[in-house]
Amino acid sequence: MRVLLVHNHYQQPGGEDQVFREEGALLERFGHTVFRYVLHNDDVEGIGRAALAARTLWSRPAYRDVERIVRAEGIEVVHVHNTLPLASPAVYWAARKAGAAVVQTLHNFRLLCPGATLFRDGRPCTECLGRLPLPAVRHACYRGSRSATAAVAAMLTAHRALGTWRRAVDRYIALTPFARDLFVRGGLPAAKVVVKPNFLGEDPGVGKGGGGFVLFVGRLSPEKGVGTLIEAWRRYPGLPPLKVVGDGPLAADVQAAPVDWLGAQPREDVLALMRAADLLVFPSQWGEGMPMVLVEALACGLPVVASDHGAMATMVDEEAGRRVPPGDPDALAAAVRALMDDAPLRARLRGGARRCYEAHYTAAHNHDLLLQIYRDAFAERYGVTVPVAALAA
Repeated sequence: MRVLLVHNHYQQPGGEDQVFREEGALLERFGHTVFRYVLHNDDVEGIGRAALAARTLWSRPAYRDVERIVRAEGIEVVHVHNTLPLASPAVYWAARKAGAAVVQTLHNFRLLCPGATLFRDGRPCTECLGRLPLPAVRHACYRGSRSATAAVAAMLTAHRALGTWRRAVDRYIALTPFARDLFVRGGLPAAKVVVKPNFLGEDPGVGKGGGGFVLFVGRLSPEKGVGTLIEAWRRYPGLPPLKVVGDGPLAADVQAAPVDWLGAQPREDVLALMRAADLLVFPSQWGEGMPMVLVEALACGLPVVASDHGAMATMVDEEAGRRVPPGDPDALAAAVRALMDDAPLRARLRGGARRCYEAHYTAAHNHDLLLQIYRDAFAERYGVTVPVAALAA
């Protein structure tokens, strides 16, 4: 196939950027021709506020670029990862005008929530779900700014009125059943929203554990449950050592807590820590998209203690770890202590975590799922059925 991947990078690298890279490499590994149209939020600094709001709503440069690439390169599928703010939903219409089918991966909840997390004031929030996102503007849910939130809310409202979400995208990829249900409740056509998880392009290998420590990896922010994490280790000084990898607005709080803060680390170093750790803790308080940290932990055979909410509720079962109520430091501490006190159980969970990865998150499995989605997008766009064998040829 000839595929154009579209992605607007964030200023801070994250899981979406990793998926964009690995999905492109996966397609190339299986013989497809991949083109990339990439924008970066570092370029926002040179754009005035009014001009940036206009580009968030409809980016003329991105429209022209995508239409030109699709026509010049004979692109069959345009697969979009992130459009905010420099690409905008205009890229969908450009792709359709030039004759390509359109697929959008829903990495977060931006189409339902200007803040993208469905999380506000320390708890899940669905106040804007399926309605005009005026509450988000009132609460300044995007970057803590009412004006910036208003620009995103205007984009969402305008494209809902234009029918962009119903007419311009042929298939949406939700990462979990939990996410799919929310997007359908929020107004996306149920027949167009399918579930395909993220994956790892390369197997990091199974670790042996035994390092005698618990690991947290993630952005140090309230929605990630960092406050719950800190409180658990403050209340229970007998818990095993906790190594914290990451950076963010709560870094000072983590530095002052009774934990070992390592800051941001290269991915290879993070994977080495996962192979050595005895447990991963993931106390996130928002629903998440599909955390690559969890996928990596499962691949390393690392048992997980996670919040019983959102994506975590479908990714972490009793064979791979334990789930606890979000925002409950006592339950988190109790689960960690119970697993750390039971080495045979941890050994069984290591095997269960690895089996979960092999069943759901390998590259080969993901390629098959992605081809089926492209096939269905073709059928939606052109009203014809394209055999999978033809797409894989």
